[in-house]
Amino acid sequence: MSAQLAPQLVLGWHDWLGLFVHFLMLSLLSLGGAISTTADMQRYLVADKGWLSSAQFSESVALAQAAPGPNVLFVALMGWQVGMNSGSVAAAFGGMVTAMVGILLPSTIVTYQVAQWGHRNRELRAVRAFKAGMAPIVIGMLLATAWLLATAGAAGHSVPLYLLAGTSCLLIWRTRLHILWLLGAGALLGMFGIV
Repeated sequence: MSAQLAPQLVLGWHDWLGLFVHFLMLSLLSLGGAISTTADMQRYLVADKGWLSSAQFSESVALAQAAPGPNVLFVALMGWQVGMNSGSVAAAFGGMVTAMVGILLPSTIVTYQVAQWGHRNRELRAVRAFKAGMAPIVIGMLLATAWLLATAGAAGHSVPLYLLAGTSCLLIWRTRLHILWLLGAGALLGMFGIV
């Protein structure tokens, strides 16, 4: 992960509460999973508050996506980085817990309740219409996230990066080539400085 931000952050209890409340709200918007709200996380943590650098934000997402396990772990890494930027391991653990509980609590409760209700009423026209209508919204949020992550790492060499992304999309869509081969090819191209 990137080095600490300079100067060191000084966060009060109101900052931690603000982080918690913001992630509570984002949780209710995370229809495609927490990854679909990364655009607003970036706005809040990097642009508005300056608690993370753009590189730290992108690294948190990339590392959590590359690691095995649930992709929501990038939220824990962001909370950890905010805490580390404030100067202590205790604050890092606090940031990690604050961000994770904030992003998981509301969506977990709502998902559980709605899933029970939806299962009981799955034949209702409104339930079927809701499911059909949510698909394009989730896809749009995921595309916004992809755009944010693609443009963050594209400084200076965007054309090869965009070509690689487009080629990968076409190969995934049109062939049965396993995605790990594409990830490996992308890693090799990055290692040789092509993208």
